[in-house]
Amino acid sequence: MADIEPAFPIEATPTPAPPEKRKLSSLVMIWRFASHYPAQLLIALAALLTTSAATLYIPWSIKSVIDQGFTHGSTDAHHIDTIFYGLFAVVGVLAIATALRFYFVSWLGERTVADVRMAVQANLLTLAPRWFEENRPSEVASRLTSDTAQIEVAVGTTVSVALRNTLTGIGGIISLFALAPKLAIMLIIGIPIVVLPIVLLGRRVRKYSRSSQDRIADIGSMAVETFGAMKIVQAFGQERREAERFAKAVDNSFAAAKRRITIRAIMTALVIGLLFGAVTLLMWSTFADVAAGRLSAGSLTAFIFTAGLVTGAFTALTEVYGDLLRASGAAERLAELLNEEPEIRAPAKPITLPVPARGTLAFEHVEFRYPTRRDVAALHDFSLAVAPGETVAIVGPSGAGKTTLFQLIQRFYDPDAGRVLIDGVDLREADPAEVRARIAMVPQETVIFGASARDNLRYGRWDAHDDELWVAAEAANAAEFLRKLPEGLDTYLGEGGARLSGGQRQRVAIARALLRDAPILLLDEATSALDAESERLVQQALERLMSTRTTLVIAHRLATVRAARRIIVMNDGRIVESGSHGTLVDQNGLYARLASLQFSEAA
Repeated sequence: MADIEPAFPIEATPTPAPPEKRKLSSLVMIWRFASHYPAQLLIALAALLTTSAATLYIPWSIKSVIDQGFTHGSTDAHHIDTIFYGLFAVVGVLAIATALRFYFVSWLGERTVADVRMAVQANLLTLAPRWFEENRPSEVASRLTSDTAQIEVAVGTTVSVALRNTLTGIGGIISLFALAPKLAIMLIIGIPIVVLPIVLLGRRVRKYSRSSQDRIADIGSMAVETFGAMKIVQAFGQERREAERFAKAVDNSFAAAKRRITIRAIMTALVIGLLFGAVTLLMWSTFADVAAGRLSAGSLTAFIFTAGLVTGAFTALTEVYGDLLRASGAAERLAELLNEEPEIRAPAKPITLPVPARGTLAFEHVEFRYPTRRDVAALHDFSLAVAPGETVAIVGPSGAGKTTLFQLIQRFYDPDAGRVLIDGVDLREADPAEVRARIAMVPQETVIFGASARDNLRYGRWDAHDDELWVAAEAANAAEFLRKLPEGLDTYLGEGGARLSGGQRQRVAIARALLRDAPILLLDEATSALDAESERLVQQALERLMSTRTTLVIAHRLATVRAARRIIVMNDGRIVESGSHGTLVDQNGLYARLASLQFSEAA
């Protein structure tokens, strides 16, 4: 079972270790978001200071009780009572301050994570589709969940623990010098011995933490891929193989986590052993001082109590240091997403498209190669002019460059040479948002969001009223099945429109484009998933819609474009033929061969 190779690669591409400066910038990124809430930060800091001060005050109260009550046999009960009253007050303050610290630190953690997620999402929405073709969306989603969870733990717990123990440690050391300077010096000597393994092993913890996060992202990506294709998995009987792939990914994640845990366990064992060993040695060395009266029993008890607090503080710091390193790795990964800059953006002074829109469309000697396939020209010296209101059908074999035209029109890419113009304006000189506002698109692979039917329809125009939604639905032949949904337009359509058939999903997409009411309409085989009757009705609606709009139709089934006045035939990124159906058939060229094949197969 373990010998079976996965169908798809599991290992993520190794990421080079970032420089030291990048580590610090990642933590600064977290602080930048948290600093938006100064009031909560100040309250949390005040609560931290209060809890540390109250904690350190308790040993001094114990010293007073032992020295004045037990050692000297004091009969002043009122004085002893006063000490205990003060101790109860300190305990009360400690409890309240701890609750405030927990609330505001946890609040900051949740708020910071929410802000980071929104900022990363907002930045990702500005990136061109090319970026998502080169980066797995499932891995990006993992960063928004698992990596932000690491930051939430860091801000909401780890940072608080680190600050509290740092304050307690520093304050405890000061108290130790006040109680017994000689013993304090001996204790301080041991601190560098503890810090050294933290520095040396901490670097390895950070390396393994990043590797562990990458493996977790692989698991999430694989799960999303498999669950999204469950019908195919089960239809082809590949459940066992997918379970084996997932098991291997989980084993890889466990192996990475085991390496990280091993290093942290060794680091913790060394620190605890050294610290508690030092405390034991100190207690042994002070026995003679107590016996000789050079150190009071109360001072020794307070010293041991405080030393225990200091030891616990530094022990906790060794543990949270590893958590901070993990959070640093997570912040680094999120910072990469946050710092991604869109390749397609509005120029500093964009040219405004003419109003009212005319709907002219032109390609002028366009050269284009996809960034991932620079050796093949998707378009070569491509020129095409489409007049307002004209309908142009684009046909050709797979890979001819048809879809590339739509990508360039919507400015998902910029041409390597030449120009693409809408209403006479070069798209590179216009705001992409303004360009896309003039375009309605019906893709071949229909996209339905996991939302209500209403929200899916008004994605074309979010401020549309229900009456307008129903008009668009009627025109797209979608109203009948939408009315039969359990809750009408409020019905949840399922992830990817799972509650609809393929034809119904495509009709919703057509209604969405109708509702947008844009001057340019792009149809990528918009009726491919419809039965004959629905196709006829939708085709009539599209013809009414296209009569007043500039329309480009990508057609794989030539029967759908036989009535088009102009058909552009593409091959290898060029226009090889142009004309009506009859003219192209008479030319006996590529179109004639494609038509002969399709129509003879249909017959």
